[in-house]
Amino acid sequence: MARTVWDSTVGKKTVMAVSGLVMLLYLVVHMIGNLKIFFGTGEFNGYAHWLRTVGEPFMHYEWTLWLVRVVLVVAVVAHAVSAYQLSRRDIKARPSKYVHKKKRASYATRTMRWGGIILGLFIVWHILDLTTGTVHSGGFETGKPYQNVVDTFSTWYGNVIYIVAVLAVGMHVRHGFWSAAQTLGAGSRTRDRALKTVANVLALLLTVGFVAVPVGVMTGVVS
Repeated sequence: MARTVWDSTVGKKTVMAVSGLVMLLYLVVHMIGNLKIFFGTGEFNGYAHWLRTVGEPFMHYEWTLWLVRVVLVVAVVAHAVSAYQLSRRDIKARPSKYVHKKKRASYATRTMRWGGIILGLFIVWHILDLTTGTVHSGGFETGKPYQNVVDTFSTWYGNVIYIVAVLAVGMHVRHGFWSAAQTLGAGSRTRDRALKTVANVLALLLTVGFVAVPVGVMTGVVS
């Protein structure tokens, strides 16, 4: 049964929609957490420590954090695999030439595809930079996320990589949220305008919220 659902186009679109909403929820929470950096070193480092102790004493140290990471990895992989397979299926079914009325949909599809690739590469870089410290620009210090973030955004390339990725996030959310709503049956002729407005607002808030951190470092508000 599960195999039959997965093999269908509707099944793959549903997997994309649900996994996309899981990642969107994470992005909103992650953005709110990032903004704590404007309240100072103690507040931000305390928040980072709290993430590792959530659920104690029932959950062991970092277990909840690792559970969230596992869910995110599953969501990212499911999203990427279903997107790739749907793209291949679309190419096989596509006529040799587009007609004019399909150009807009084609542009949205290409934007989502390249945005997804950019985000995938960014996730890898972001983990290596601020989680493991492998590609970190300064002297990476475990337990000092505030200083690590400042170090990253004190370099021009750290800012460029991050801001480009955030812009890709905004574009991805803008189209993806509305598309997910349609797939899950939330869309209708009367609700489409409201859903598109919500998608635009979410995309704008996430973009501004995430970009605020590197801008804060660049302007000296965060130092």
